[in-house]
Amino acid sequence: MSGARCRTLYPFSGERHGQGLRFAAGELITLLQVPDGGWWEGEKEDGLRGWFPASYVQLLEKPGMVPPPPGEESQTVILPPGWQSYLSPQGRRYYVNTTTNETTWERPSSSPGIPASPGSHRSSLPPTVNGYHASGTPAHPPETAHMSVRKSTGDSQNLGSSSPSKKQSKENTITINCVTFPHPDTMPEQQLLKPTEWSYCDYFWADRKDPQGNGTVAGFELLLQKQLKGKQMQKEMSEFIRERIKIEEDYAKNLAKLSQNSLASQEEGSLGEAWAQVKKSLADEAEVHLKFSAKLHSEVEKPLMNFRENFKKDMKKCDHHIADLRKQLASRYASVEKARKALTERQRDLEMKTQQLEIKLSNKTEEDIKKARRKSTQAGDDLMRCVDLYNQAQSKWFEEMVTTTLELERLEVERVEMIRQHLCQYTQLRHETDMFNQSTVEPVDQLLRKVDPAKDRELWVREHKTGNIRPVDMEI
Repeated sequence: MSGARCRTLYPFSGERHGQGLRFAAGELITLLQVPDGGWWEGEKEDGLRGWFPASYVQLLEKPGMVPPPPGEESQTVILPPGWQSYLSPQGRRYYVNTTTNETTWERPSSSPGIPASPGSHRSSLPPTVNGYHASGTPAHPPETAHMSVRKSTGDSQNLGSSSPSKKQSKENTITINCVTFPHPDTMPEQQLLKPTEWSYCDYFWADRKDPQGNGTVAGFELLLQKQLKGKQMQKEMSEFIRERIKIEEDYAKNLAKLSQNSLASQEEGSLGEAWAQVKKSLADEAEVHLKFSAKLHSEVEKPLMNFRENFKKDMKKCDHHIADLRKQLASRYASVEKARKALTERQRDLEMKTQQLEIKLSNKTEEDIKKARRKSTQAGDDLMRCVDLYNQAQSKWFEEMVTTTLELERLEVERVEMIRQHLCQYTQLRHETDMFNQSTVEPVDQLLRKVDPAKDRELWVREHKTGNIRPVDMEI
């Protein structure tokens, strides 16, 4: 029936949904799409296009073939430095600032960080419900509606590969009010947002069964668990360094105590000097280890402990925010399903009244048809309103998920890099401590090389000699 012309019977405002065609009674409209469900797409003589209830018009002629209106054409644009362009699972282009992780639906201007509205081009695609346009183009479905936004292709999926789309058959789709509702098992997989990376924003949209089989865990919850586990590992590393500091402090205390020991303090000569230097080197080594423990505390343990002190609290806020968006999206989806069923019932009632009119079973049939038509139109308006609310919630959830997962990805990189730097600082302090310890031993080595038993004997004899007269033989 595409290409046929019709005349409007009643005025229609189209204000209840975003793509309605406004017209007055008696206008001529050329039909562009006439799917089942009671809503058609048409073009007025002034060039305006949109969707309207089929019960508001009367066909005037048989259709001729009219090519479908073109969709939005992709435009080649030059983005400012730091900005990347991606396609959302809804097929809508959005932009990400790789420096600040800012996301926006609007094309950034030549000044980095300042989005500018792209050239407008009205799309003829109908609203989306359950993740699909009327033409079957996939949009982003709710994660909580027992369907997977991204179905896993297994561990063998190559990095950077895009997910293939599946063709839908008439047996597993239902078209109501110019909206196609797919079966969850037939939903297409979607292209990766960052095909060259194993990014968080691509692989955590769906729920996952927990190992105990007691339920499911949201993909975003898995990311939060990883972040909190990383925070716990960081805390345990800090505790490990604290134990290391305690060992150093006890060792330094024992060395200092030992250096004050009076054992062998009466040794004389060059060996006595070397022995005194050995005890002094213990005191010097004790001081080195005390300084090492102090630096470990200030430069390693304390930064590890204080890094993101409120991290757990911030993660809970983030979790609640995303969870609220998921619940809102599920609620909008349920409203769409309810409105869709209501519209189906009104359409069925209208068809029944129309059949009664044809066989003239009642004089009131024509009045009943008008009433049924009004109810059908109202149900259609309700469905379109629910679809608009769902799409708004879906866009908000998608934008927040992408932004938040990229932020979690950045935080994880930052955490790992911070720990790496402080562990490098630990090894550097170890090297410095070893060098200082070596310097405390060098004077001892020098004195030990100067130990001369002959000279020590000479000095001692000079100091303690009693005389050089030896006994002689006696004569009788």
